[in-house]
Amino acid sequence: MAEVPMLEMKGITKRFPGVLANDRVDFDLYAGEVHTLLGENGAGKSTLMKILYGLYQADEGKILLNGRPVEIASPTSAIEHNIGMIHQHFMLVDTLTVAENVALGLPSSRGVLTDLDAVSEKIVALGKQYGLEIDPAATVWQLAVGQKQRVEIIKALYRVARLLILDEPTAVLTPQEVEQLFATLHQMTADGRGLIFISHKLHEVLALSDRITVLRHGRVTGNTTTEGATRSSLASMMVGREVKLAPDKPETEVGPAALEISGLRVIGDRGNVVIDDLDLEVHTGEILGIAGVSGNGQRELAETIAGLRQAESGSIVIAGSDVTNQTPAGVRSAGLAYVPEGRMKDGSIGPFTVAENLLLIDHNSKEFLDAGLLNFEAIRKHSQSLVDEFAVKTPSLDTPVRSLSGGNIQKLILARELSGTPNVLVASQPTRGVDIGAAEYIHIRLIEQRDQSTAILMISEDLDEIFGLSDRVAVMYEGKIMGIVDPKTVGREDVGLMMAGVSQEGRSAPGA
Repeated sequence: MAEVPMLEMKGITKRFPGVLANDRVDFDLYAGEVHTLLGENGAGKSTLMKILYGLYQADEGKILLNGRPVEIASPTSAIEHNIGMIHQHFMLVDTLTVAENVALGLPSSRGVLTDLDAVSEKIVALGKQYGLEIDPAATVWQLAVGQKQRVEIIKALYRVARLLILDEPTAVLTPQEVEQLFATLHQMTADGRGLIFISHKLHEVLALSDRITVLRHGRVTGNTTTEGATRSSLASMMVGREVKLAPDKPETEVGPAALEISGLRVIGDRGNVVIDDLDLEVHTGEILGIAGVSGNGQRELAETIAGLRQAESGSIVIAGSDVTNQTPAGVRSAGLAYVPEGRMKDGSIGPFTVAENLLLIDHNSKEFLDAGLLNFEAIRKHSQSLVDEFAVKTPSLDTPVRSLSGGNIQKLILARELSGTPNVLVASQPTRGVDIGAAEYIHIRLIEQRDQSTAILMISEDLDEIFGLSDRVAVMYEGKIMGIVDPKTVGREDVGLMMAGVSQEGRSAPGA
């Protein structure tokens, strides 16, 4: 590595009303290395990177590039300083071609006329150089998720970025696509680029990084190299205590099927088939994990089971009751609990208080009514017991839910849904966007619920979570079940192939 860092951020401090987001943070990056920025949600990672990319301005501190102080007042200024950012949520225009997306916002070599032919030639050249082959004439909406990410990286390379910020770049990729991405990133560092990697997947951090800096509560709490780190040590640095990355999962007695899905066919929002003749069973006392890349029908499956989306054909049976195309209330009365993937959009009402959100599904219960009116004393007693039992951190029961952290909102939703001793629990992305401490707690509660003979269908794009919690794993691809496998005997490479639509020899038959 060069003697002078390509980037130095010294004493960076950023304040928001009531929050010290970055507290005298020092961070540097050398050409030819991957330096990972690690921390829980709210630790200050995003704020620090937004300052580097010109989206925020620091209240104190300075930024040096190649030893020289610079002012980065906007993303345009960052790009002029050869800084690029690959966002977790792709910043592409779906209706434009690859070449048009890459050229967007850049001056044309032909003045007022477009120079898409020249842009396309350079895209092809960059693709060959870095293993990012893509058709410049393809329309973005037609591309697979992994291909869209290639376009994002090519956009940054086209703009001659020497320093790249990668914000959760593997969140929607299969294991095979992650390997391909890492090969590309290693080639980029070999060419002298510096990469800042942000991820919560600790095994990926250890596989890719040269150095790791950990933030907690806006401060740097540790620096290490991959040679001196383990997943457990990194988790402890992030949280400030020892963390169980995989919950204890004792053997349990599996009972009869509590959720039975047969021949399910569902039409999506665009009029296309998103669930295609799907068969599935979940038994009492087991967690069946659904693995798959985002957008392969998982969300629609959960919504259809919960009564939020109509099935065109097929049947859904919960604890012996046919609930196909019933209302959400009808499905719940059969014994379903539902933790949706969008905790603020579908799982809670932000302006409502903690107590009101905990009562959403039980407000008509006799337990909370007195002569037809709400019994507020009973409601508060019930709400406080759930807050205590599920360790929901809140200033009071009267605090609006939107004021809570993501992890505490998720724990609140879980508390509400499990308070009715359900027959079946559908948990969609149960720890997405929550910190390691909250994820640890949610995992423990899911295992406890399984051990109480609840049938749990867990949908997750996190293979660590799938392999750590599931008794069986079903893999979805384009609305179909590619196979159901035992996570004790099948590796993540095999599951990754199935996630990409490659069937496996000897896999279980769908619905087995």
